Amino acid sequence: MSPRIILGCGNFGGIGSAPAFFGQGESRDEAFELMDAAWELGITAFDTADAYGGGRSETWIGEWMAARGRRPELTTKVFHSVVGDPADRGLSRERILRQIEGSLARLGVDRVDAYLAHEPDPGTPVAETIETFAELVAAEKIGSMGASNVDRAWLEEALPVTQVSVVQNSYSLLDRESEDVLSLCAERGFAFTAFGPLAGGWLTGKYRRGEPPPAGSRMTLRPDPYVHFYDDAVYDGLDRLDEAARDRGVDMPTLALAWLISDPRVTAAVVGPRRPEHLEPAVAALDLQLAEAERDELASLFP
Repeated sequence: MSPRIILGCGNFGGIGSAPAFFGQGESRDEAFELMDAAWELGITAFDTADAYGGGRSETWIGEWMAARGRRPELTTKVFHSVVGDPADRGLSRERILRQIEGSLARLGVDRVDAYLAHEPDPGTPVAETIETFAELVAAEKIGSMGASNVDRAWLEEALPVTQVSVVQNSYSLLDRESEDVLSLCAERGFAFTAFGPLAGGWLTGKYRRGEPPPAGSRMTLRPDPYVHFYDDAVYDGLDRLDEAARDRGVDMPTLALAWLISDPRVTAAVVGPRRPEHLEPAVAALDLQLAEAERDELASLFP
């Protein structure tokens, strides 16, 4: 399997880092089932964060590795509180050095392959954060450093300090705000991994015009990042995407993922399945190579 697909573990024991959802999301058994399924498909890179599920995501990945005797490529992130304390957050040197120890302990490893700032911290100089990550690289506690949810200005401030290896931002047919960051990564040779490749499920076709969202879907649990998609132009684009997928003999999520990973500037897509069968479009997308003209045509469906 190509390393261009990464298993996103943000729903293990919660819905991302939101304290209100700690203990929800996928159960431990369901998380193990997803990791088993991903591994069997050749997906051997896992993405998590210290605060996902209030630490449950890292803990369960660590327990799965110990039980299965397997070691995926691990990316974890730092910024939010693992216990939901609003006063305990950010990217100060002291906090990063403390939080990495918690991540390593929960994962049961001496080193993670990549360590990312989960989002910018306006209260801490970028240089302090990046220099601390560099210390962790030197101490061999992390393999490489990176950042998530950052803009071009943040990266340009970080560059004079040290080399950032990977950027992880939201990017999909329905969310192309990171185009300038993607271009910078391509210019500088940074890896760019895209989370939210299906835009919270919108690119699967599950949300229908004039119909309530399915029970238990992202739009019933944490809709705020996606409410702007309730728009006729979006629904029109989804209808055209469905038609384009049918013309190619695939489903909508497969085509949406193929659009993403056919872009040579995109290193990998982070997929967050709720059930093992949700991994199938990601695998199928690897076999659907789209030419640049096809990608442009699909992008034009969502002006």
